[in-house]
Amino acid sequence: MITSGQLRAARALLGIDQRELAKRAGLSLPTVQRMEASGGVVRGNVDSLMKLIDALVANGIELIGEGGTSTSGGRGVRLK
Repeated sequence: MITSGQLRAARALLGIDQRELAKRAGLSLPTVQRMEASGGVVRGNVDSLMKLIDALVANGIELIGEGGTSTSGGRGVRLK
C-alpha cells in the first residue's frame, strides 16, 4: 500500500500538483485530495488506488514498501 507521505513525495519528484496527478490517473481532484489527506496508509476504493499507483509507476515512480530494499529502511519513493 502507499502512504500519504509517499504520495506527496512522489508528486514532488515528478514536479506535478494534485490536479495534474488526478488527470494522469483518471481520477477527480477531490479524490486525490482525500487520498493525500489520509493519515498513514492512503484510503480509497481499490480501483482508485490502482489507478493512482499505475499512474505513478507509468511516470517513473518506484514505491518502496515497508521492509523493502533501501539504504536506511522504511517506506519511500524513488524516481526510476
